[in-house]
Amino acid sequence: MFQTPSGGAGQGAVATDSGLMSIGAVLNALRDEFPDITISKIRFLESEGLVEPRRTPAGYRKFSAHDVERLGRVLRMQRDHYLPLKVIREHLDAVERGEAVALPRVGRQRDGEAVPEPVESPTVARIGRDELLATAGIGDQELKEWESYGLLAPLPDGAYDAEAVTVASLVVQLGRFGIEPRHLRVMKAAADREAGLVDQVVAPLKRHRNPQTRAHAEARTKELAGLAVRLHAALVQTALGVRLP
Repeated sequence: MFQTPSGGAGQGAVATDSGLMSIGAVLNALRDEFPDITISKIRFLESEGLVEPRRTPAGYRKFSAHDVERLGRVLRMQRDHYLPLKVIREHLDAVERGEAVALPRVGRQRDGEAVPEPVESPTVARIGRDELLATAGIGDQELKEWESYGLLAPLPDGAYDAEAVTVASLVVQLGRFGIEPRHLRVMKAAADREAGLVDQVVAPLKRHRNPQTRAHAEARTKELAGLAVRLHAALVQTALGVRLP
């Protein structure tokens, strides 16, 4: 439970008489668990309907304890489950209506930290540019840099595939260890070669005259992709002399 601080005045202070918090106080309350949180991101989450703070006559935002708790849940679901904001909003709204809903499962524990597993059936297949920026906690220039290295690429209409959320989150996490986007070009090149190999194997199925055989190509692609990912992970672990739990 977040604690509501007291004292101070102005936009960055807390309205102690009503128990409401300013956006600056909310930022301080969340920062211990979410060090990358910014006022801009809180405002963006508000604009996306994830939280609805009250407004003073002067237009300042005032957040209740419930608002802060909801923001914390939103940020955890982004961090731990890589979910788009639309899915998070729908989930939280359903929970508050009293409906029984389930999140994608979280994987095994590693050194006391939950290791997220991929969502097997994503609810949405696309994500907007602004939402991707907010989810990853990055600026437009950073995203452009990632795009220049081929790590992410927009669809023709400017949106992104839902998997871009996972890629962006992982790039951010690697960056905390000093691994910059330019260093990841080798990984992108390896992924492209592996994808090319899978495409080469399933190409005859896609061209087959039998519609049922062509439909089977997607299932075969997923199966081969899973095997390629597992092999890649095993080879990296072997090269480094480590074994992940």
